[in-house]
Amino acid sequence: MHGTGNDYIFINCMQQTIINPSQTAVMLSDRHFGVGGDGLVLILKSDKADARMKIYNADGSEGRICGNAIRCVGKYLYDQDIIKKTNLSVETASGIRQLQLIVSDGLVSEATVDMGEPVFSPNDIPMFSAGNNFINQPIAIWGRTMYATALSMGNPHWVFRVKDVDSINLEATGPLFEHHKLFPDRVNTEFVAVEQNAIHMRVWERGSGETLSCGSGACAAAVACCLNGWCPRSVDVFLRGGTLHVDWAEQNNHVFLTGDAQHVYSGEIFI
Repeated sequence: MHGTGNDYIFINCMQQTIINPSQTAVMLSDRHFGVGGDGLVLILKSDKADARMKIYNADGSEGRICGNAIRCVGKYLYDQDIIKKTNLSVETASGIRQLQLIVSDGLVSEATVDMGEPVFSPNDIPMFSAGNNFINQPIAIWGRTMYATALSMGNPHWVFRVKDVDSINLEATGPLFEHHKLFPDRVNTEFVAVEQNAIHMRVWERGSGETLSCGSGACAAAVACCLNGWCPRSVDVFLRGGTLHVDWAEQNNHVFLTGDAQHVYSGEIFI
């Protein structure tokens, strides 16, 4: 399944166990010798929520949350008649997230996820920084000084405003940002161009490289742009895989992410 082109392999683990999920993620995510995907998601039982998800990046490292993948988890649970309700909760490594499913012709087509509150404290991102937050601060990288805003949306992110997202050579520069010494657990990097109250974004995800979309990254980009006065609290984020909508609610400080959830195919593989 995929959400705006951010594709994952999903395994129903409510009645089965994957012994080595990290190794399995590496094997299955390979687009030439495996199934192909940005990573692996296990759908499990939960004693705290309707279900639980564990996510593994394409390099086998464990992620904390994915705003695109969690919508697909909701779709799977509903479409497969496992949990037949449009309001459901999913436990993640970053806490429990609430989903509102949008059903068309009996199947989930879209979903809105409450991604929680943005976190700016460097200790909680986590990030090595002496200040209270890191908003539009200068960084010497890529042979020049750039300005970044760092925050966590369940995963660590930093956001850079650029003139043209398509001109960036992410294959060459992405690893420099991902492995920057400021971030002990690596970091997801969003490059954004803002025009007419819309955000155009490309993303380099830790453990996966460039992906067509990143849900938590779209949320981080929207929050960062709003904080810097570049866009309103409700904004469309245009990515290479499609469009996501982000609302940063004033009343409770929560960030809501809306986008599609698409089933591509199902099958069996021996591992």
